[in-house]
Amino acid sequence: MPARTEAAYAMLARTLRGAILRGRYADGGRLPTEAELATEYRVSRQTVRRAFQDLVSEGMVRRVPGRGTFAAPRGEPYLRQFGSIEDLLGLSLDTQLEVLTPLRRQVDIDAASRLRLDSDVVYRLVFRRLHNDVCFCLTTVYLPPDIGATLAALPSLSTPGALSEVTIIGMIDAHTGTVVAEAEQSITAVAATDTVALTIDGRPGDPLLRVDRSYLDSTGRLVELATSYFLPEHYSYRVRLRRGPA
Repeated sequence: MPARTEAAYAMLARTLRGAILRGRYADGGRLPTEAELATEYRVSRQTVRRAFQDLVSEGMVRRVPGRGTFAAPRGEPYLRQFGSIEDLLGLSLDTQLEVLTPLRRQVDIDAASRLRLDSDVVYRLVFRRLHNDVCFCLTTVYLPPDIGATLAALPSLSTPGALSEVTIIGMIDAHTGTVVAEAEQSITAVAATDTVALTIDGRPGDPLLRVDRSYLDSTGRLVELATSYFLPEHYSYRVRLRRGPA
């Protein structure tokens, strides 16, 4: 599969997004001008303008004619937008993973089949993700045995209540020699069960977004399955649509 090159504006938007999430620009702080960013990153002003458009659509910044571009006030409800592997890795910037059920080996025929494994053995982990100590997502992860066995040795995944700022795909990249190259996902509207509602501080029957993702390495091998439940106000998904050939 040929490597996909990230567009210059997307790279710049990701860099600025990370700076905002790390607090480089104070609440409502002013970002550099288009000309300043174009000079700093050696890109065109059109590239900067396109990056700003993405950040505006995400609610990360607001543009004031004649005054400049400002980081959005952080008092608003937390929202993360996902449209790339980089967006998913970016969760490590301002959220924490809290282990509910440690990563353990188990037999799960359905998960093993979805991972296209030769045996019925997988590794399973349940965690919730927090932003400023507020839960916005509950996730169950399934891993192939070789990857699961390696990550199960990490204290951040083997102890109930353990906290980590690193994502699972970030851990896979760092500790297994496997690089996550792409993800496939489906999004479904569901009602919160009693268990899910209790975990994310919601109410049974509340509307949730169920996001099922499968992660693949550069060879097309499935290296992770994840099912997450999001409160709708905390989740946004973006995708680029193009017209096909006439």
